[in-house]
Amino acid sequence: MGLLIVPKLLAYILLVTQDHNRKQFGGAMIVLVSLTIETLLSGLIAPVMMIFQSCAMGEILLGRDAGWQVQRRDDGDWPRRELIRKYALPTLFGIAMAASAFAVSLPLLLWMAPVIVGLLLCIPIAIWSSRVSKSNARLFRTPEQTAPPRELVRANQLAKHNSGDAIPCPLMALRNDARLLDVHLMNLPVERPRNRGQINPHLALARAKIEEAESFDEALGYLTPREEFAVLGSPAVLQAVCAMPRAAQ
Repeated sequence: MGLLIVPKLLAYILLVTQDHNRKQFGGAMIVLVSLTIETLLSGLIAPVMMIFQSCAMGEILLGRDAGWQVQRRDDGDWPRRELIRKYALPTLFGIAMAASAFAVSLPLLLWMAPVIVGLLLCIPIAIWSSRVSKSNARLFRTPEQTAPPRELVRANQLAKHNSGDAIPCPLMALRNDARLLDVHLMNLPVERPRNRGQINPHLALARAKIEEAESFDEALGYLTPREEFAVLGSPAVLQAVCAMPRAAQ
């Protein structure tokens, strides 16, 4: 418990002594309330996360692809049906654990209550914690919300302005804009020499498909999203595909 709570208390004490940071977080009392709620929620969510992590480890041991899906980084409520489907297993596990503990003895059920309560309430907690907070909410407020940086303000303005526009294909955008291509290439890390036999399968497939294609449009149609992402990270392959001619209209 000390390893989990003491760092938070030390961070809070440090924040209280810093006037500027304390004001950006909304004040000492607001931070204390947020810290208390976050600690309680973390305790309730911990057993649910243990079940998900155990399932992932089990899939790896069984030789299955546990997957690394694209994370959802924008705000917005999750569909109720999706949350129930995702958290049905921890809820059933909590019911089974509660019944088993009660069958042994009531004191055992009370002793395991902190774990069981988190499992039984995981669906309501997920629904409540995934809601979009109001813009004037004071709890869990960060300095970027109190005084957003200039870059964040500009990014939000551009996102709002372009919300109705279709997202262009990255490879197409780079091919059509030589300056953008140059900037993209300059920002790529220097390719390190690889060990013999160490091959990126997505990049290897993309290279083979590009060599088979007779035009840029044909190559673009062959590539999967992962292969396209691999091409964007390889300067040599990216320059080769962008140099291909367009298909005849």
